[in-house]
Amino acid sequence: MNEAVSMALRPIASCGPCCEAAAEARAAAFDVRAVTVDELLASEEIDIVLNLTVPAAHVGVSRRALEAGKHVFSEKPFVLSVAEGHELAALAAARGLRVGSAPDTFLGGAHQRARALIDEGAIGRVTSGTCHVMSRGLEHWHPNPDFFFLPGAGPVLDIGPYYITNLVQLLGPVTRVAAMSMTPANERVITSAPRAGERIPVETPTTLHALLEFDTGAVVTLGASWDVRQHAHAPMELYGTEGTLHVPDPNYFGGELGIAAAESPHRLIRCSCARLPVQPTS
Repeated sequence: MNEAVSMALRPIASCGPCCEAAAEARAAAFDVRAVTVDELLASEEIDIVLNLTVPAAHVGVSRRALEAGKHVFSEKPFVLSVAEGHELAALAAARGLRVGSAPDTFLGGAHQRARALIDEGAIGRVTSGTCHVMSRGLEHWHPNPDFFFLPGAGPVLDIGPYYITNLVQLLGPVTRVAAMSMTPANERVITSAPRAGERIPVETPTTLHALLEFDTGAVVTLGASWDVRQHAHAPMELYGTEGTLHVPDPNYFGGELGIAAAESPHRLIRCSCARLPVQPTS
């Protein structure tokens, strides 16, 4: 049964002890109030907290928000361990609250259309596939890239959730994983302003190659790396008994689907970035 939900959004700039000046500046720029995290959590005006902190802080901030009686939607990764995930889920359930996490790009038109094509049998039974998310890293454009190379980040936990989430919504649950990872360099040099030339430590793998076996029997190769200067891999391809489905980048809601069925020429399906309604399951 669908429920209509009415929400009134009132922006507030939140800050911790180390960024009060930044919060005040942003609050002034957008004509909102700057408050501390403690003030935000104590406010009766706040019903839901959007947690956009760095990965290592996700579980602590989300826990505090739930304990304060607020619903939570977190940036990915939701938590850094399975135990932390179970803890937050149990806390939310005990208090009658909702807790969720990015990504939501799988709700976009392109990826929901891909799911419909698979469900319709457009390429037969999916037996295998590939997906790749690879680049030279983030220290070349991000002003403060340190946390990307610490535990809780890296290409798998930072970018991988978009790809793995989409695979799960397309193919179902993963039952078995085999993987190898490596860290080619133990430090990176920032080349973006304002910290160009500064060296930062690398404490998490930056290249990973994995095989994901799904409950359906399909086996998909995942390549995730921040050590690749250039490549020609497609973001995601799924191979079925009756054809191939080219899925656009799961980082985005929309894109161009390509399908080549057994007895029809290759065709493209252009999908807007609009989210499509998701039907509730019984």
